Amino acid sequence: MYLFICVLDNPSHLTAVLEGWSQAGVLGITVLDSTGVQRIRERADQQGVPMLMGFSRLLQSDQYSHNTLFAVVKDMDTIRRAVAATESVTGDLSGPHTGILFALPVEEAWGLPKQYDATAA
Repeated sequence: MYLFICVLDNPSHLTAVLEGWSQAGVLGITVLDSTGVQRIRERADQQGVPMLMGFSRLLQSDQYSHNTLFAVVKDMDTIRRAVAATESVTGDLSGPHTGILFALPVEEAWGLPKQYDATAA
């Protein structure tokens, strides 16, 4: 199993990426609104406030810069299909302002449906 994470730079791509992941077989996707520190610095500069002093105020905005998606995925084949689906929406992820994807091994997980358990019959 793997923890599959995507920081999607353009929130307008969210619906298409979620659809692609679902078609690739990714289950139980969680989506968070997120922003990177560079975007926080830019907002602080635009508003004329020191970053640390204005941090909470900057984050109270309804405008987030990214979406972070994550899910526990059974195998790398599913992840590869989801990466291809993501790039069909965002373009090549090595390009600027697209996003970042990565997978981390998960040694154990609890609360997942039986289809995640490789030993389940």
